[in-house]
Amino acid sequence: CAVSAKASPSCAADPERRDALLTGFQTFLILLYLFFFGSIAGWGLELLFRRFISRANPDRQWLNPGFLIGPYLPLYGTGTVALFALSSIQEAVFGALGHGIILYGILFFVMALAMTVIEYIAGLIFIKGFHVKLWDYTGQWGNIQGIICPKFTLIWGALSIFYYLLLYPPLRRFVEWFVHHPLSSFSVGMIFGIFLIDCGYSMHLGTLLRRKANEIDAIVDMQAFQRERQKLGRFFQLPRYRPL
Repeated sequence: CAVSAKASPSCAADPERRDALLTGFQTFLILLYLFFFGSIAGWGLELLFRRFISRANPDRQWLNPGFLIGPYLPLYGTGTVALFALSSIQEAVFGALGHGIILYGILFFVMALAMTVIEYIAGLIFIKGFHVKLWDYTGQWGNIQGIICPKFTLIWGALSIFYYLLLYPPLRRFVEWFVHHPLSSFSVGMIFGIFLIDCGYSMHLGTLLRRKANEIDAIVDMQAFQRERQKLGRFFQLPRYRPL
């Protein structure tokens, strides 16, 4: 390319093209890292919530809060990516407001709304696609189809502001360091591979649950299902294909 740069302008543009590809690849790594960071952290949060607070677990058992076998909740991973994106663009969108109560109020509303929409879509997909209800807000005031409710929208907003004020700055610095680390792509790729295998296995289980739900014309309560599995000592064990 150095010899024929004048004859072939595309060769001269190769470094820029490589930089663009590298930037795109780094962005992909960032999104995957944020997804898994949020998924695992959210799993831990839900684990503690269902163990010590949730009324759906009166026996106070340690329950795997996810539909997947492993310790991750894609709902939280998707939410983390969305919150990271909103936090990254807030300066450009709301920069004129400064860093006062008005900005935090707007961010609270926007982030709470974003998380509620994600929660509604995820809940609806499982109810319509697998006849499985992963959570149930039926007893909460103002709930919509038992999937979302004002109480948990406020909780999402509070968690989002906590994320923005305390977690976002160090997380952004770590992410920028992480994508330049030699082992970043390998570690994320390995976790992603395990995650995909888990998804395939769990989707197969979901198909069986849907078939059983169709037979009895009902929606499977996943929290009740997890309580029954826990009684059999199957917190992380692979479920047998006779779930009900």
